[in-house]
Amino acid sequence: MTSASIRAVCAVLTVVGVIILFWYAASVPMNIKGVLNEFERAGEQVDPPKAVDRRDMSEFELVIDNPYAIDETWEQERPRLPAPHQVAEELWDTTVEKKITSKRSLIYHSWVTLSATMLGFAIGTGLGILLAVGIVHSRVMDLSVMPWAIVSQTIPIIALAPMIIVVLYSVGIQGIIPKAIISAYLSFFPVVVGMVKGLRSPDAMQLDLLRTYNASRSQGFWKLRLPASMPYLFTSLKIGIAASLVGAIVGELPTGAVAGLGARLLAGSYYGQTVQIWSALFAAAILAACLVGLLGLVERTVLKRMGMAQ
Repeated sequence: MTSASIRAVCAVLTVVGVIILFWYAASVPMNIKGVLNEFERAGEQVDPPKAVDRRDMSEFELVIDNPYAIDETWEQERPRLPAPHQVAEELWDTTVEKKITSKRSLIYHSWVTLSATMLGFAIGTGLGILLAVGIVHSRVMDLSVMPWAIVSQTIPIIALAPMIIVVLYSVGIQGIIPKAIISAYLSFFPVVVGMVKGLRSPDAMQLDLLRTYNASRSQGFWKLRLPASMPYLFTSLKIGIAASLVGAIVGELPTGAVAGLGARLLAGSYYGQTVQIWSALFAAAILAACLVGLLGLVERTVLKRMGMAQ
């Protein structure tokens, strides 16, 4: 590894370490009241006792009065804010310790969400590229479609998702398709914006040179505009695939799904399993990071073959 790479890794590890320390510190005041209540039910003495109203006391005052309870705030079964090691243990238990086909396996639930994500991402990417090409080559589409594409993103997805699901359910469309449509809705806009910017990136001198060679519009598209748009496209794809994953998870919430990361979030919310909720959130973040990293690898390969230095 080069010195620059080592410095970058050290910087990342430092930030992660600070976040973990802050997380542990925040868990103490967040969970202290629950720990004190458990002590009282077990017959142990706490300060102040139950007869005294604690509602006027802050969590930090309770921590100061009961420093011996700090360790227990990181070991609660249902904490308000789980400690990092609790989330890590839950991730290990639901990935390594469980069979992939188990309904308690996060790998199984991640695959359910990933399938809807990829289908929606493919639909959104295809639609976004087609709209971008039309917008760049047609003044009418630029003036009519682009404003509507922008307005469509002002509608909160949490409000739109139930409407889409109900409408599709009424016509007999269920399963992965509604979630994929919601994913496509979130992912197509970044692709449209990035692709339009990329297709318009060639300067006037390059376009004039093509006209000098009497190149047709299709030749100009394939030989100049499309290659020039690749860096912009891959940047927008990274944003789009992360948004597509969010759309798939949101699409699982209104349906009361029994599988998928959204279903894990719902189940954890219903039964007060905060550790399960956080582990599902981390699983979604890890999945998104892997997808973005895979796109980055494809980007480097494609641009290198096209002779574009990275």
